Amino acid sequence: MNKLLLILTVFCCPALYGQDSAAAAARLHASADTALYSSLPNKKRVRAAAATSMALYAGAIVALSDAWYKNYAQTAFHFFNDNSGWLQVDKAGHVYSAYNLTRLNNGLWQWAGVPHRKRVWISGLSSTAFLTAIEVLDGLSEGWGFSLGDLGADIAGSGLYMAQELVWNEQRVQLKFSFHRNNYTDPSLRTRANEMFGNAALERILKDYNGQTYWASINLKSFYKRSNLPEWLNIAIGYGAEGMFGGTDNIAEDKNGNIIFNRSDVPRYRQWYIAPDIDLTKIRTKSKFLKTAFSVINSLKFPSPSIGFSKRGIEWNWLHF
Repeated sequence: MNKLLLILTVFCCPALYGQDSAAAAARLHASADTALYSSLPNKKRVRAAAATSMALYAGAIVALSDAWYKNYAQTAFHFFNDNSGWLQVDKAGHVYSAYNLTRLNNGLWQWAGVPHRKRVWISGLSSTAFLTAIEVLDGLSEGWGFSLGDLGADIAGSGLYMAQELVWNEQRVQLKFSFHRNNYTDPSLRTRANEMFGNAALERILKDYNGQTYWASINLKSFYKRSNLPEWLNIAIGYGAEGMFGGTDNIAEDKNGNIIFNRSDVPRYRQWYIAPDIDLTKIRTKSKFLKTAFSVINSLKFPSPSIGFSKRGIEWNWLHF
């Protein structure tokens, strides 16, 4: 999944084309005033959007082939069942990445003036096709394999975005990401973490599933239109896990089958959270730059207090990153 997060950051670039945020789009759809957009797409922008998408797709595939797969031999196409790995935090990451890739793509086609329903289908299907191509590359790599679980999560993420746009003309439930760095005080766990997740900040964000939290952020006002609730107020439900120093267990072997790491005494457990959140796209501003910035940054959970639930009990976090 970490490679999908990395790709997602690249696709933030086309969002800079569109100076209308998701909030502006929601207000447009909710009103009868469609004069902000031409009834016909802007042909020059459509060509630019198509060229940008194809260039980014091709560039990402080439970069992955060189940087991600070059250390593994190519094999015949094969499947790989990793559904039990990492307590499904990686699958949550696939859903999140596919959702936000589709969201950014939709913003690009909106900038090009493509009609609403058409651009939703274009952005959703093209994002799914791109992510499927990555899964195929996994299926041809000795170190990986085609994961039906990953593909299902990718489809679910794109589908969630598409369904809300087609039914509500807005995103009432948005998927977000946050990360907190764990300082492993146990020497053996710290060594293992550095080996698996790296020590640099970006490496840890992409690889350390113990520090990742994925959120479903629900906009309250969109469900209670007549209430006096602030438009920007959300309630977020988060999912993460702790104690993971391997895909399915905390045991590692070398190439000869010798155990080189065994911390089966460290419990692996899921965690659920509930926290307030802010929908930045609902903050009114006349600045096109801020609208775009808010739309891009809105894929990250706003730091706030949270309540955590796990088999260890209930915990209070004063500031959850």
